[in-house]
Amino acid sequence: MLVEYTTVKVVKMGSYIQMSGIGSRLRQERERLGLSQKAFGEIGGVEANAQGKYESGDRAPKADYLSRVAARGVDVLYVLTGQPTPLPLDNLSQVEEKVLGNYRVLQKEDQEAINRLTATLAETAAPYTAKDRSGSPET
Repeated sequence: MLVEYTTVKVVKMGSYIQMSGIGSRLRQERERLGLSQKAFGEIGGVEANAQGKYESGDRAPKADYLSRVAARGVDVLYVLTGQPTPLPLDNLSQVEEKVLGNYRVLQKEDQEAINRLTATLAETAAPYTAKDRSGSPET
């Protein structure tokens, strides 16, 4: 599954500001983690119906909820802004540094081919969990 990052649209609604897209991005993060609305809501300290309202955009999540789901791997910056949290480059492994160095010396066309390849590989790998790297999809 390819994830499309969008910009945040801020709309003034009465006495509060509604940021469109938060619900759909929250759902994307929940699905990325392979959790049901009920399980995800429990992590955030809310009922499944509240989780559903967050995802539909009927309600906005509070900071304590976002803090709890962030602790379980949700990219809250992405949820709020549509921009993923940048990975710190100082934490690259030696292999990652070598791959990045090799990528940077390639011609633009070759970099684009690498981008397509890695996007396809990541899309194909999405059904597999970190727990099951044996090659069989999670059931």
